[in-house]
Amino acid sequence: MSATVIELAGWVVASNDSQGYPFAVIDKAAAQILVFGGDGRLRGAAPGLFGSAVGDHAAPGIAGLALREIPGRDRTTPAGRFVGGFGPSLDAGRVLWVDYDSAVSIHPTATGVPSERRPERLASPTPDDNRISHGCINVSPDFYEDVVSPTFQRGGVFYVLPDEAPLEETFPEFAQSLESSDGDDGRHAETASH
Repeated sequence: MSATVIELAGWVVASNDSQGYPFAVIDKAAAQILVFGGDGRLRGAAPGLFGSAVGDHAAPGIAGLALREIPGRDRTTPAGRFVGGFGPSLDAGRVLWVDYDSAVSIHPTATGVPSERRPERLASPTPDDNRISHGCINVSPDFYEDVVSPTFQRGGVFYVLPDEAPLEETFPEFAQSLESSDGDDGRHAETASH
């Protein structure tokens, strides 16, 4: 788990950025998803599968395309802060929307295309093979049923870390808090030495 994930989760709780709703911190680079209750306590962590293309923005109009119509370069999992919840979808029934506008949801891995080896990718020890989806976030069926689904029954907030975009652009308030705390640490150190 990266220091950024830990700091971001701590900031969400300290600043009440999720306003008491459950939240998830999603680290595409490490291929991990951490789920927290509204009280800020960790409910669970698991590997995830993400968009096959590296990138942090959703292509305009992507939500209106069928999966087979999405060009490879546009199969990204967008980064940012999203308020989401369960709702209907055209082809998958009821899903947990992370960002409805870009058609990104969290759902259990499907075993429908054996050549994609999604369960094996989730179980592998490194994140190197976890880029396979059209942009959605896939988790194991057990993690989805035991942690994700019950935690987000009334919605929640999803923080997706960027692949390439600066943290300051993706989470400006969090980045400002990091700069402030760095400055405070320096001042306290100077005061202590006097």
